[in-house]
Amino acid sequence: MKRIPTDGGNPLVQTPFEALSSAGLPPASASVAPEAGFVPVPMAKVKVKNRGRVDIVRQTAGRGGKTVTVVKNFVGIGLPEKERLAKAMQKACGTGGTVKDGQIEIQGDQREQVARILTEANFRPVFAGG
Repeated sequence: MKRIPTDGGNPLVQTPFEALSSAGLPPASASVAPEAGFVPVPMAKVKVKNRGRVDIVRQTAGRGGKTVTVVKNFVGIGLPEKERLAKAMQKACGTGGTVKDGQIEIQGDQREQVARILTEANFRPVFAGG
């Protein structure tokens, strides 16, 4: 059995681009003048897809009097993306939080900052409940 060297061996003797020539091409720094009669078409505005409504609720019941901001009713996103959103919310709010039962829970009344992060992620946050 023939062994393959793992130390890198000889550098490549033949390159796949060896036969290509740059003759006839403009220099890289030269700008090409548009043809006569050429009218540039403006780029179409890219529409950002709305990813749906999510509810932001402030809860205290069953939590020993502590306030928790709960984000629920996500549609079409999985657990990994919810965990990334929760991590971003925790960092922005400077508090703890978790993803539990498909909902994101952030400690404290952080509804405004959570809404901002969800808006940046193209969700439509709605303040629901009390």
